[in-house]
Amino acid sequence: MNTFLFQVFSFLFYPNPANADYSSPKSVALLVLCILLMAGAVALSVWRKKMSNAVTRKLSRTWPTASFWFGFVGLILVVSRVEQIQFVSMRVWWLVWAILAVLYITLQFRLFRARHYEVLPTKVTHDPRSKYLPRKRK
Repeated sequence: MNTFLFQVFSFLFYPNPANADYSSPKSVALLVLCILLMAGAVALSVWRKKMSNAVTRKLSRTWPTASFWFGFVGLILVVSRVEQIQFVSMRVWWLVWAILAVLYITLQFRLFRARHYEVLPTKVTHDPRSKYLPRKRK
């Protein structure tokens, strides 16, 4: 059991994992994902400005910023892994990044479900008898 934990910790916390290159499929996929997250931040910002529902706009105000920063940090992690920058290229930082991303998405999903509502338009009916009924005094 101790050797298994040691292997897991040494795998996660090894300061300079090898075998990373810009042409490897994992690196390319992670680079594309991070660039898409950064581009998605711009798209989310434009989408929010066009949004007419004030509640949705208020609940989604952190989405572009979070998308940009998750993409930017992921980009730094990919480049540091390929360039073999010690301690920044540890696998544990990807684990922390993924846990924070899942927590953020879960929190935003729960907040959106709890606080999102839509104001339904009310139908105004014109009653011809209303001018003959008593009114409130001022």
